[in-house]
Order: sequence, then structure tokens, then C-alpha cells
Amino acid sequence: MSDQKLQKKGALDWYFKSNLLFRILIGLVLGVVAGIALGFMPDAVKGFSDIAKPFGDIFVRLLRMIVVPVIFLSLVAGAASIAPNRLGRVGVKIMAYYLLTSAFAVAIGLVFANIFRPGLGMGIVGAAGAAGKAAAAPTLVTVLLNIIPTNPIDSLAKGDVLPIIFFAVVFGIAVAYVKDSKDSGIAKAAGTVLDVANGAVEAMYKIVSGIMQYAPIGVFVLIAIVFAQQGAKALGPLFMVTLTVYLGLILHLVGVYGGFLAINKFGLFKFLKRANEAMITAFVTRSSGGTLPITLRNTEDNMGVPRSISSFSLPLGATINMDGTAIYLGVCAMFIGYAIGQPLTLNQQLTVVITATLASIGTAGVPGAGAIMLLMVLESIGLKVTEGSAVATAYAMILGIDALLDMGRTSLNVTGDMVGTLIVAKSEKELDMGKWA
Repeated sequence: MSDQKLQKKGALDWYFKSNLLFRILIGLVLGVVAGIALGFMPDAVKGFSDIAKPFGDIFVRLLRMIVVPVIFLSLVAGAASIAPNRLGRVGVKIMAYYLLTSAFAVAIGLVFANIFRPGLGMGIVGAAGAAGKAAAAPTLVTVLLNIIPTNPIDSLAKGDVLPIIFFAVVFGIAVAYVKDSKDSGIAKAAGTVLDVANGAVEAMYKIVSGIMQYAPIGVFVLIAIVFAQQGAKALGPLFMVTLTVYLGLILHLVGVYGGFLAINKFGLFKFLKRANEAMITAFVTRSSGGTLPITLRNTEDNMGVPRSISSFSLPLGATINMDGTAIYLGVCAMFIGYAIGQPLTLNQQLTVVITATLASIGTAGVPGAGAIMLLMVLESIGLKVTEGSAVATAYAMILGIDALLDMGRTSLNVTGDMVGTLIVAKSEKELDMGKWA
């Protein structure tokens, strides 16, 4: 009887049913320990790398497999789900706010990364023993022109991130308008396109979830190889990345959100007192979408925002407003550049701002989505995460601490949604000011 129960339970339930965050952290810690231990046995490092490297390469290839489908499908579904009848005054105001604060956030991340320079001097090398090789940096005008694809299919095939983002957003907005057509047949067909996109996105997220089950193994292997080569000195840069991200999050909260609130005559501390339940829930769950019911209740009950506005702006924000993620992207892209001995040029940093701001439209409000966005950003600046490369090794280091970074950035994402919703409600003269007396 006990054997039957064990068979039903599944031999690997101890792995798949345990907390993924803890498994990745365990993989990170074991990788650090194994790598440092190997560092005392120089003759064993090459043998370990030769055997273990394919297991790390599998993880990198799986991640690369999903980048283009996730970008295209999630952006189409996100843009197409915005009802055209809401793209009036309220829609324009909240969209402008979301895009503006996202751009500010990436800039803050880049400024802090330029100040603290996380990863500087690490000199991470790939399997071939060469540090990251700099690609020829295009001019800013070229970058802006290349956002518009001459052949979207070719861009999809090549994995050109910015043209894919541009075409997906334009296509998604067109679907949103067509599904409101007076011709029922056309409207139905557009609705089907949206349903297919939504279904495909959910399928992609399921694939992402499956890939993340392998993440602890991939992280262990890649981190072990890093520490075997770098030794304990690699711990300092990881701490510096975490510190830089959280300092950026705090500055954005106080400076950007506090500034917007002050301009509209709201006190930051009064706001935080009314918003803290949603902020804490987002920090713990690491999910903007999962926190949405709490966010809606906080803005309606504690801040006096009418449901007519919050029911539009908050779900939209959970989909496209990712200020915390934008800060994370700026810092982590800079870390990877420094770590492989290829600091980002000014043009590359501007490309990061453009890519992160536009890509935020399609970022899922689920745990770990920022790590997938980081892949998109790296691709856009010519730092391709290919198996055995220095970039892949540095990316794995970020993935190892991603959960810790994810908590702070998700909390800031949700806070930004509430600030924008509050400001738009006041500008529309629909806010219950009695809640602020």
C-alpha cells in the first residue's frame, strides 16, 4: 500500500512541489560553494567545466528559445486588450504617465549603475576564454530608424527586438480598433485574433514556468563555473547590484512619485499609509497581477478613486507599467557590460531606455518576468545570451539573485500604478477628497 502511495505521489514531487525561489537560491549557494572549492583545485576546474557546461548551455538555449515568441505575443495581446473607447482623455493621461515614469526609471537605473559600476573589473570570460567582444555601436539616429521594420517577418526571424516591439504594438492597437468595428463579422474575426494571442501568451507563460523548473540546475552549473574562475571576489559585485537596484527604487519612489504627488498636493507619507497593504502584498507575492484585487481595494476604499477609473488604469498598469523592472533592467544591463569588460556606450544606454520603456507594455505581471525582459534588452544592444558566452555567465549571476530584486521592483511597480490612478482621478475631478481630509 505504501509503495502505491509513493508511486502516486511521484518520485520527484520533493523537487517540483517545493518553492521555486528556494530551489534557485539553493542552486546559487551550492554553485558558489562548489565554485570556491574548485578554485582550490585548479587542475579540476577544466574537467568540471567540460562535464557541467552542457547542462548550463541547455538552460541558456531554452531561454533564448522563448524570447521572440514572448515579446511578440505578449505585446500583441497587451496592446489589443486596451479598449479604444477608453483611449480618450483618461487613457491618454494614464498612458503618458506610465511611459514617462518608465523612461525616468530606466534613466535612474543607468545613472546609479554609472555611479556604482557594479561588475567592474570582474573580467568574466566565456567557454572560449575570451571576454565579451564589443559590437560596433550604431548611431542614435540609426537606432531610432531601425525601430521601424522594413520586413516584420525578417525581424522576427533574426530576433531584432526593437522592430518586433514596434510592429507588435502597432498590430495590437489595430486589432483593438478592428474588434470594435460595426461590421460584426470583422469584429468577430478581430476578437478571434485577440483570443488566439491571449491563448498563445498563456501557453508561452506555461513554457516559461516549465523552463524555470530547470533554473536551479542551470544556475548551479553556471554560477559554479563563474566562482571556479573568479573565486569569492564575485560575491562583492552581486551585493553591489542588489544595493544599486534598491537605491534606485528608493530614489524613484521618493523623487519621481513623491514629486508627482507633491505637484498634485498629496503628501507622500499620507499616500504610503493608504497604499502600504498593496505594496507589502506585491513585495511578498512578487506579482502585480496577483496583487491587483488588493490594489483596487486600496485605491477605492483608502484613496477615494472611483471604480470607473481604477478598473481601467490599474489592470492596464499591471500590464504595462513596470518602473521597478525598468530600474532593474538599467542596472543589470550595465552590470553585465562591466562584468564582461564591455561597458555600455552612451548609444547603447539610450537604446536600453527605449527598449525597456517600449517592452514594458508586454511584460507579464508575474514573478520573474523581469528576467525575460532583461534578455530582450541585452539582445537590443548586441549582447546576445548564447551558450558558453561571457554574457550568458553574467546573466546567470543576475538570475541567481533575481527573486531578491523582484520583490522590490514589483512593489514599486504596484506603487506607480496607484500614484498614476490617483493623479488621473483628481485631474478628472472624480476623486473623493474626503478620504484625504
